[in-house]
Amino acid sequence: MSTLTVTQALIIAVWVAMVESRALGYATLTLRFSPLMTGFVVGVVMGDVENAMIVTAAIQLIYMGVVAPGGTLPAEPAIAAAIAVPVALLGDLTPEAAVAIAVPVGLLGSYLYQFRFFLNTFFTKWMDNAAAKADDRGLNFAIMGIPVIISFALFIPLTFIALYYGAPQIADAVKSLEGGPLIHVLQVVGGGLAALGIAVIMHVIGKKSLLVFFFLAYFMSVSFAPLEINTVTYAAFGIIFAALYLLFTNKQEGS
Repeated sequence: MSTLTVTQALIIAVWVAMVESRALGYATLTLRFSPLMTGFVVGVVMGDVENAMIVTAAIQLIYMGVVAPGGTLPAEPAIAAAIAVPVALLGDLTPEAAVAIAVPVGLLGSYLYQFRFFLNTFFTKWMDNAAAKADDRGLNFAIMGIPVIISFALFIPLTFIALYYGAPQIADAVKSLEGGPLIHVLQVVGGGLAALGIAVIMHVIGKKSLLVFFFLAYFMSVSFAPLEINTVTYAAFGIIFAALYLLFTNKQEGS
């Protein structure tokens, strides 16, 4: 049975705790909303960055259009990637099957994140007392230190258990069903969820005049697929098109 080592599971669990607790500052808010960096960390830890990013890219699609009003998400993309990517690598699963695993994991992660808020409420009196005494250090610790400590105490053990004990079991179970109807269903559902994520981001874009760039990028990727162009080249194309758009729109406004 393919397994994660204790060290690998612990490193990924610590990363998840850092992201969910915002221990790295405001940047961790973006890391929480996107699974890409978590997938990269998982790939580095497991020694397979290429396949980890292939799987993570599929997971990213379903969360592209997810917004977080007030910082609240319907799912936790970072937790979803932290569990689904190791399962996919251990079980040699397709990205579509990994997406179907990531969705329920991300949903459970959102409940865990809300439970973290609930635990924070037990220390509001500490914050009130520090504010009443004008204790800057105590207030900073109550506002910033305690939530981070609670997050680490909550996310590290639960994520570690899910990775070390759960991920190999899920990977082996899914791998044993390879070629069967269940795997086919997972792949179909995963592909549908990715398409749904693309549809949501198109809705979020809002402006119909900008959708032409979305379709341009899509058909470029399809047409240039035989050329095996890398993402750096596509990024260069994007910068050029953006510059042209600004150039022509500024000319129109000036005239």
